[in-house]
Amino acid sequence: MTRVLKWLIASILLFALLVGLILLVSPKARKAAQLKALDKIGDVATDKMASNPDAEGTVAADFINIPIEAREIGPDIYQATGVGNAHMIKTDEGHIIFDTGLPTQVVKQINALKPYMDDLEPTHIVVSHSHADHSGGVKAWYTKGMDIVAHEEFEEEQRYLTELQDYQWFRNRTLFPFMPEKPPTMGLIAYGGIEPTMRVRNGEPLKFTQGGRDFEFHALPGAEGNDNLVLWMPKERMLFAGDFFGPIFPQFPNVFTMRGEKIRKPIEYVQSLEVIMELDPLIIVPSHRNPVTDKNTIDEGLRRMHGATKFVHDAVVAGMNEGKTLEQLMVEISLPESLDLSQEHGKVSWAVKSIWEYYMTWFHFDKTTELYHVPRDAVNADIIELAGAENLVAKARGYMDGGEPLKALHLLDIAGASGGDEALILREGALETLLAEAKSTTNNSYEIYWLEYRLRDTRERLNPLENAPE
Repeated sequence: MTRVLKWLIASILLFALLVGLILLVSPKARKAAQLKALDKIGDVATDKMASNPDAEGTVAADFINIPIEAREIGPDIYQATGVGNAHMIKTDEGHIIFDTGLPTQVVKQINALKPYMDDLEPTHIVVSHSHADHSGGVKAWYTKGMDIVAHEEFEEEQRYLTELQDYQWFRNRTLFPFMPEKPPTMGLIAYGGIEPTMRVRNGEPLKFTQGGRDFEFHALPGAEGNDNLVLWMPKERMLFAGDFFGPIFPQFPNVFTMRGEKIRKPIEYVQSLEVIMELDPLIIVPSHRNPVTDKNTIDEGLRRMHGATKFVHDAVVAGMNEGKTLEQLMVEISLPESLDLSQEHGKVSWAVKSIWEYYMTWFHFDKTTELYHVPRDAVNADIIELAGAENLVAKARGYMDGGEPLKALHLLDIAGASGGDEALILREGALETLLAEAKSTTNNSYEIYWLEYRLRDTRERLNPLENAPE
């Protein structure tokens, strides 16, 4: 009896071991384990970012603190909120997922949407563009047989963003110091590796019907890159916009992005806006923040965004043909009251510079030295020797007293370390002046992030002991 019992126990243990091994090597079990690990990583990353004092009061912090929850935004249409929203359009032949949010939030978004899936799996994952807060969850959602729908330029945008990831990560972390020190490179959390199965070309909408619902995918370049894709549901007159409008609707578009990407093309954006105006949406569903449901707000917002982008573009071209300098146009061009828009994300003066250099490149035909490798600051030491650091600092102080902080910064940049603490104090004052002006005028997020970074750097130099790591 004892021998039989031992054999039975051994058999049960062996069976359990075999089942465990099968589960471990099965794709479904492996994926479940990966998602569980990804969720834990996401919790740690989100907590770290949300609690970092450098994030406090920023737009990024506002996004990080958005609770992840599912809500119905239309009949059988659900949105899982987060830094980047994920959407599920239900049909009785399987569901359509539009945008997938960040990899650090995707597991919670999937879990939030699961109760509404009715035992049907997604058939399509639609990616509005290649940015990680929209495409980052694709690998978590994907199972064999699903279609991935994207703009035909998606893979090219993903390629250069992947190849330049280390360089861009440094720039992003300069603006957002609460980010991890290095980009993740392993598993479901790593950027890139998405291969679309259905590609949409400019001017050639992809259309199909599934489960009685009509879907149209429009390639609309010029917004957050060349690979922007929107989903239009004609019966519902609902537009899933991704980042086509940016994080705010309406706003002046981010033709220039400080963190560094390819220049967005203004006329393509104007033409893409015209496509949306022709569609005449009743509801706009962006992948950041809340749906826009007021028709007057939508119509007026589209009119202003279209008119403002074209106005700035045409004013730059006219000014160039009149022989005006770039700096003149950056000062002179402003939106008329009838086209006034928020500049929290995109800024008119930066768009002026971006449009100029988009058409005529970085060489402005005014300085020979721009063609060569020796920068202007290579002769700073000579200027200091001739003028004296103390004289440069004194002149900078005069500019500060006269309300010209930018001229003061030019001189302080030349003086550099030779100007001593007085130069740093003046630099701090100039940056504080510019920061106050930015907050009281356009309130542009990127301008504020940059000025705050430079202020941190200046204060660390002034008080190295106070800012030394413990």
